[in-house]
Amino acid sequence: MKYIITGGAGFIGSNLTEELADAHDLIVLDNLSTGHIENIEPLLNEGRISFVQGSVTDLPLLQRVFAGADGVFHQAALPSVQRSVENPMATHEANVTGTLNVLIAARDCGVRKVVMASSSSVYGNTPVLPKREDMVPAPLSPYAVSKLADEHYCRVFSDLYGLSTVCLRYFNVFGPRQDPNSQYAAVIPHFLAWILNRQPPVIDGDGEQTRDFTYVKNVVQANIKSMQSDAQGAFNIACGERTSINALARTIMDLTGTDIEPIHRERRAGDVRDSLADITRAREAFGYDPVYSLEEGLEETIRWFSATLLR
Repeated sequence: MKYIITGGAGFIGSNLTEELADAHDLIVLDNLSTGHIENIEPLLNEGRISFVQGSVTDLPLLQRVFAGADGVFHQAALPSVQRSVENPMATHEANVTGTLNVLIAARDCGVRKVVMASSSSVYGNTPVLPKREDMVPAPLSPYAVSKLADEHYCRVFSDLYGLSTVCLRYFNVFGPRQDPNSQYAAVIPHFLAWILNRQPPVIDGDGEQTRDFTYVKNVVQANIKSMQSDAQGAFNIACGERTSINALARTIMDLTGTDIEPIHRERRAGDVRDSLADITRAREAFGYDPVYSLEEGLEETIRWFSATLLR
């Protein structure tokens, strides 16, 4: 099959690219604003993939690149709730306009299916746990709004134009190649950077907020299985387990053999308090089953970060 992976040099995109490279004809499209060419360089040097440097905001480029493609894995986005609070327009242009361009180009080029990276942030602070796809969304940030708008565009393109679409609501993905150096880095790469360098981890708020942490290889399999299925619509992609930030810090310290007292700071605006997914719908629709537990994923991630940060 010929697949396009937008954002394929980024964290999730590069892991997906690596998994698909041996069996399919792949074109990675990335503007390298948050992705890194080093993430896919070995695949490029071996001639296993093609790379186009460009943005999903460039519709004519997408229409050229998507020609003849069977499917599009749309991972490109400006991530981070915090970034969207600081610059909502940039988030809208990359995430909403970019996704609309992807859908238009896919429609015009006769692509069979688009699998889009959505986010658990669309649920907001709805008090009921676990989160189910039939709940009314209540986004708290421009980032969350952008992902919900993307989902609506996907549904409309399916209804109006017959373009098959899937929106995967990722819950707190972590793993190798996640950038710890960005000011918008997620909690696990930040924790690993601090703890592996024997510095105290910094926790927003009281640390009792909970998340459903999801190892990136689980997410990669969800993308592939949903692309190969007849499923359409929005699906939670997670492990179905709740972990507090305090417990996460303790687990990482236990796995790395360290004991450092965390530092607490003010809670960040736009963050949800608790998050937990019901993954029944994805399991029934395309056989999603998270193979890696939190601890197993952390062990692999720690090995990668140790080799990368401490070399």
